Amino acid sequence: MRLQDALEYHARRTPDLDFAIDGDRTLSYGEAELISNRIANALIAEGLQLGDRVGYLSKNSADYILFYYGAAKAGLAPVPLNYRLAAPEWAYILSDSGAKLLFSQNEFAAAVDSVRGELAGVREYLCTDAAGPAGWIDAAAWIDTHPDSKPEREIDEAMDLYQMYTSGTTGRPKGAVLTHRAVVSNVEQFQMAMPVGPGDRVLIVAPVYHAAAAVTAFLTTYGGAALFLQSDFIPAEAVRALSEEGITRALLVPAMIQACLVMVPDVAERNYDALRSMTYGASPIAEQTLARAIEVFGCDFAQGYGMTETTAALTFLMPDDHRRAMAGEPKLLLSAGRPLPGTDVKIVDDDGNRVASGTVGEICGKGPQLMTGYWNLPEATAQALRDSWMYTGDAGIIDEQGYVFIQDRVKDMIVSGGENVYPREIEDALYKHPAIAEAAVIGVPDERWGESVKAIVVLKKGATAAAEDIVAHCKGLLAGYKQPRTVDFIDELPRNPSGKVLKKDLREPYWRGHTRRVS
Repeated sequence: MRLQDALEYHARRTPDLDFAIDGDRTLSYGEAELISNRIANALIAEGLQLGDRVGYLSKNSADYILFYYGAAKAGLAPVPLNYRLAAPEWAYILSDSGAKLLFSQNEFAAAVDSVRGELAGVREYLCTDAAGPAGWIDAAAWIDTHPDSKPEREIDEAMDLYQMYTSGTTGRPKGAVLTHRAVVSNVEQFQMAMPVGPGDRVLIVAPVYHAAAAVTAFLTTYGGAALFLQSDFIPAEAVRALSEEGITRALLVPAMIQACLVMVPDVAERNYDALRSMTYGASPIAEQTLARAIEVFGCDFAQGYGMTETTAALTFLMPDDHRRAMAGEPKLLLSAGRPLPGTDVKIVDDDGNRVASGTVGEICGKGPQLMTGYWNLPEATAQALRDSWMYTGDAGIIDEQGYVFIQDRVKDMIVSGGENVYPREIEDALYKHPAIAEAAVIGVPDERWGESVKAIVVLKKGATAAAEDIVAHCKGLLAGYKQPRTVDFIDELPRNPSGKVLKKDLREPYWRGHTRRVS
């Protein structure tokens, strides 16, 4: 199947059902189908060819979701941009992907204009929610001039559906290429695990430039349910929607759940009768947070584990697993669950050999939801995908019941508030500070964000710098969530005989007393 097949099916059978609620705007499936056709025809009329890349920079909106479907019908691959990145980071991704057009919300247009000189491949700039500044095209007016008939292009499920960038350990983000077949397979796996159908109303407040939120949106449409979109995560607004808008399902990261519980004074006094389940991901949930969330929201909870390279998920911790955990098996809350249908997971040693149950090694996954590879990075692709297995970079075990438990990261990735942060990018920025001789970045425990970014710095001989100066230096070079929250100074970084920095040694004092070296 192709992504657009579900939208077309429901638009044909139940055109009046709600497709999306976006503020004051409500779209039916029939309307969504016609708009997605106009988007596709506009892109084709622009001269874009099968497989061309198109950038999209926006907060959550119905238009964002419709763009995924319109681009799919035109045979193009959207490149969703994280709006929290700095403008030079957008420039790199757009240039690397070869994006021909860029769609952006008006609030980001000025920042985009600051790096236009680096975007030789982008031939048109389209503003999604206003006429935009000089040099920008009104995207809505541009789309509306094209017919709403089904585009005449043959689209195959093996074609690229989108190219989503995930930060890389080399300091540059990598473009994971996902096909229609991979994404729809993951959607179908989720549908088998926790079906969504007509009558469901699904809250999407996590950003749809992220794999989990995008795939949750596609799952919602696959089942003929309604999307309820929020452009920003504002705890009070999320709680209001959960209690007043008939939301039956929601996707939140644990940091969001915690924020709802502690930042909304009347959260426990509200009624959530319609809410049936809440899915979380990006990091595990603390037992006390889950217990409080179950008490307040009174719904089922489920966790997905995966990565952009696996569309969204490899494993799932089901609602019944959470109930077992709360009934006397709390260890299950440390698990990432068991493999989704059609998915195999194994643990391997440094030589790629499968290890025995309970032995720590690298987690590898295999299934139809895997990416085809990293864009224009054959060596990185070969390292990640070996014999049809995705090497995740996470260290873990599989117990005798088949539950996966993540223990640490083979790579140095930090997960802060659901965002993946790779130290090399931050270290590169730190080295631009004139007083810094050496720098290493690690993740340390953080009650709110799961992990926060800490810089460990060695100053040049005779140089001085305060922690505040170093944090300020990173502003403008890095997205806010990548900037170090704290800075420690030491005389020398610990290294092994080959000169590699021993980050495990650096992390140890901060993680002492924690059973897991991730949070």
